[in-house]
Amino acid sequence: MLFYLLRRLLYSIPILIGVSLLTFVLFYMTSSPEQMARKNLSAKNPSPKQITTWIVKHGYDKPRSEQFKKHMTELFLFRFGKSDVNGEDIRERLIKGAGPSGMLGLAAFALSLVTTVTFALIAAYYRGTYVDGFLTFLSVFLMSVVYMVYIIAGQFILGKILKYAPLAGYTSGTSAWKFLLLPVIVAVISGLGGSMRLYRTFLLEEMGQDYVRTARAKGVGERAVLFSHVLKNAAIPIITSVVLGIPLIFLGSLLLESFFGIPGLGGLTVDAITNQDFAIVRAMVFIGTILYIIGAMLTDICYALVDPRVRFE
Repeated sequence: MLFYLLRRLLYSIPILIGVSLLTFVLFYMTSSPEQMARKNLSAKNPSPKQITTWIVKHGYDKPRSEQFKKHMTELFLFRFGKSDVNGEDIRERLIKGAGPSGMLGLAAFALSLVTTVTFALIAAYYRGTYVDGFLTFLSVFLMSVVYMVYIIAGQFILGKILKYAPLAGYTSGTSAWKFLLLPVIVAVISGLGGSMRLYRTFLLEEMGQDYVRTARAKGVGERAVLFSHVLKNAAIPIITSVVLGIPLIFLGSLLLESFFGIPGLGGLTVDAITNQDFAIVRAMVFIGTILYIIGAMLTDICYALVDPRVRFE
């Protein structure tokens, strides 16, 4: 296992370089340093001298190869520099935004996992009945609704009419849960349909295996078969989809944080893309790539823990 993880870590280096190179190329294909300067300068019609000064100050006057070399060196040393827009230290801004994003992501992740697995187990247990039919219809309906509708409907119904939570905003401390309640509910409901249908498929596939029929032939009850045998063996494909969602806990949700005014990493990324703040965009892409690599490694480790037959040479 140790050698396997070390090998995966070595594989991650060219992945990080490739993703960073792609980000670097795409950003320069969509916007030039002159466009970034015009957008980020306070003057409505900046002079050529002001544009040149801004470009030189941020290092965009140097050759592309030199910029990329510096770009990669700073990223691998976790020296993200300062924002191209307001000069704010990016590392401090990331640390500041990690708290709200982490609380929102962790709450939504845990509640979504419990809710979707519970409904999937109910649908599998009552397969072929009206309960299964209703839950299947519900999952398809939830999957058909556009994500923006959940946000707008949640703010209107739960925030404006029922007044269960503030429409938007955020405050630190013990009262933060009031502002996180509504986006967490929206996140859980919006992801319920797809995950429930997927997990139900995994469970039903396992219920058709020979070991399940053998257990039933020996007189094992349906609940014991479902919880003691089927759920354990269906855990491997479920883990794949669950663990790969862990990076979102730290990266935050782009739309949720933007619409609910939560000062997390998701909103920071949206603002950086809108303002053409390449310094923040490259930092977020780099961190996101690292987190997804860690998520993939955690998936493999969980495989070995859940299924002893899985071994890594």
